[in-house]
Amino acid sequence: MKTVGSYYQVQLIRFILCAVLVFFYSFLLSAQENEKQSLRFILFELENRYHISFAYVDDDVNTIFIISPPDNYELNELIEYLQEETGLVFQILNDRFITISKPSIKLINFCGRIMDEKNSEFIGGATIQSGKKFTISDENGYFELKNLEISDSLLVRSLGYEYLNAPLNTFDGDSCDTLFLKQKIKKLREIIISNFITQGIDKDAESKYIINSKSLDILPGLTEPDVLQTVQALPGIMSIDETVSDINVRGGTNDQNLILWNGIRMYQCGHFFGLISAFNPFTSSEVSLIKNGTSAFFGDVVSSTLDIQTENSVKKKISGSGGINMINADFNINLPLFKKSSLQLSARRSITDFLHTPTYKSYFERVFKNTEVSNPSDYPDSLQNSDESFLFHDFSLNYNLFVSSHDKIELNFLRIYNNINYQENAFISEDTISKTSGLEQKSIAAGVIYRRLWNEKFRTNAQIYISNYQLDAVNFGLFIDQRIIQENEVLDKSLKLDARFAVNELLDIYGGYQLMEIGIGNLIDINNPPYNRYEKGVLLSHGIFTEVNSRSHSGNTKFRGGLRLNYISKFNKWLLEPRFVFNQRFSQYFSIEVLGELKSQNIIQVIDLQNEFLGVEKRRWALSNNEDIPIIQSRQISAGINYQRSGILIGVEGYIKNVEGITSRSQGFQNQYQYIRSTGDYNIKGLDFLINKRFNRITSWLSYSFAKNDYYFPEFTPSTFPNNLDIRHVLSFGISYQSSNFQVSGGVHWRTGKPFTEAIGIEDNKILYQPANASRLDSYLRCDLSGKYKFNISSKVSGEVGASIWNLVNRQNILNIYYKPDNQGGIDEVQQYALRITPNLMFRINF
Repeated sequence: MKTVGSYYQVQLIRFILCAVLVFFYSFLLSAQENEKQSLRFILFELENRYHISFAYVDDDVNTIFIISPPDNYELNELIEYLQEETGLVFQILNDRFITISKPSIKLINFCGRIMDEKNSEFIGGATIQSGKKFTISDENGYFELKNLEISDSLLVRSLGYEYLNAPLNTFDGDSCDTLFLKQKIKKLREIIISNFITQGIDKDAESKYIINSKSLDILPGLTEPDVLQTVQALPGIMSIDETVSDINVRGGTNDQNLILWNGIRMYQCGHFFGLISAFNPFTSSEVSLIKNGTSAFFGDVVSSTLDIQTENSVKKKISGSGGINMINADFNINLPLFKKSSLQLSARRSITDFLHTPTYKSYFERVFKNTEVSNPSDYPDSLQNSDESFLFHDFSLNYNLFVSSHDKIELNFLRIYNNINYQENAFISEDTISKTSGLEQKSIAAGVIYRRLWNEKFRTNAQIYISNYQLDAVNFGLFIDQRIIQENEVLDKSLKLDARFAVNELLDIYGGYQLMEIGIGNLIDINNPPYNRYEKGVLLSHGIFTEVNSRSHSGNTKFRGGLRLNYISKFNKWLLEPRFVFNQRFSQYFSIEVLGELKSQNIIQVIDLQNEFLGVEKRRWALSNNEDIPIIQSRQISAGINYQRSGILIGVEGYIKNVEGITSRSQGFQNQYQYIRSTGDYNIKGLDFLINKRFNRITSWLSYSFAKNDYYFPEFTPSTFPNNLDIRHVLSFGISYQSSNFQVSGGVHWRTGKPFTEAIGIEDNKILYQPANASRLDSYLRCDLSGKYKFNISSKVSGEVGASIWNLVNRQNILNIYYKPDNQGGIDEVQQYALRITPNLMFRINF
């Protein structure tokens, strides 16, 4: 009983509280209504005053409050007053009885089709609402709503379109209406320079290079719009070893670049030891490259940022393509799913494991010449045979779903795989011995993005991703009974949140937060002599940023300024990074730009040189430990001027860049500093120049870059000497012709040779050198040619055939020279060569 009594006490307390709240609510409401009284009370008084009787439904009058009518009103005046104040219908039946009711409501059924006003395509997934009733249009734009009040309005909404809001009585209710929606005019990225070098490459107001793969013209030596090859056509960007996995931007090493695929950081970007891009060129929709003035959104990078985006719109029709060249075959398809989603799939695989084309042979010679694979053994009389096999593939999946007109989800997945096996069979001590060395690289990246458009001024994004890279290598020394195992693994888990608020058309504010955890493991295991070392580190970092974008009323002045604050918890270290971009157009044809940034980075690549895996260089990722691998920090400022008029473009930009905290292990020294661990920095001053002329169907361009790039390592003697990437002069010329179906492009690329260190002797099996990087290789010169022809197979299917020749004149360019002791106590000079003449053919079907 005690429990029951407690229960009723609680209920009584609740009742009293509710009564008190109702009382105060009534009191406040009465105060707000001033002299208004409830209609029910007024009707009661009027019945006594006029000796009449009102008939009504309680719910129709209980919630209505009005000012009591004047006492001197006649009955007719009274009824008219009550109708105006209440909106109800008062009907006098006789001298005594008056009925009160709500106005009669006309209910209708409504149907229609939603259509795009511009292209007359039906719009599926649109939201249609009238009063409390709503529905969604089907894939043919059709919808129905029943029992609607004619006095209501119809509201139609669809993402990417302006709202349609109109009264129902303005439509023809006798038949299904066609409702046209206008496409919402987006605030597009403002392009300052269009057709930078060629069509498909633009430069926006933030000095960001935008590469549109679908509209990109053909470039010399290429038949496909390879992202990592295309960016090397821009001034100040090159690959000193002629690969796509080692891109040098304004004197920086490749590990100092931030490469993103749909917002996910990638740690492997090449196939076939970097000669082929790991990103399928036919799935990329837009690529952004930033050399300076990086947005505060991007962190953990001290050189350039390359942001690769695949198609993220929902497709309404099936489309795709498939093709083959002399290295690989690929296929991609866009599949509409349900009403508001679509799926993009792509796959690419090498054909090199069963077909050795001339292109493959040229690539193979470029990678393995002067290695154990091309010079298999120091004991050729004992070696019976050797064989190699090489395979790569990549696969990607992108799923886009509009949950509603304001909400979108994107799912992304990418797998990259490389494998080489090298088998040696030898006759040793009257036995046949077979050993297989191998190198395997694989990457898996997966992420989900949630985008929310709250209103026309405010939008947010949230992304979670995981990126995993693994390298596994085993190398057998057949005649010395030695086995070396090396492993490298990177696990990157990240959360990104950002929001953008448009204050007005001239100002918007951008900000967000990033949480990133990177774990890196390195293993080396040797059986003879026995040695095993495994190192693993984890870094957790937080980054918050804010950024302001503004422009003048005339549009001639644009400014973006931002701050990024990083915190590395393991070192209890804070890093503040200001960044800015300023662009001023001071006439119709001229514009100037000034850019600056401070950035930092927590990871590097350690370069394993020629004696660690079949004589082939490979790279392993390592984490900063704030000691012998410090946090890298960079500062850069640049200024430039551009002139564009009547198809001619002239641009020049000068810059100064300083990067501190680099390690000698990440620079690839092959001289007296090869086995010394030290930290230092590099300083570079440079100038980039471009002139581009476009007339009719012909486009031509000439670019020139000058740079002076010096190391400073205080523990070395001398402490200042030329950087391994110190290429003083680079000159490129290209010309292309395009008709409706045919494209052809040719170009010449010349640059001064890279520095190297000459050997002067050997002592106790130790090579003696001249001062570091005191000598230079011969100049590099290459001529390229490519062509492509498009044709229609049917009304919905088209085809392409193309051909390219890399190094048309077959010049023997030396990329590097290094030295190693020979078996007779002397020195071997090893020369590494660039690709010789390399043809390629392509065939493709688009549907």
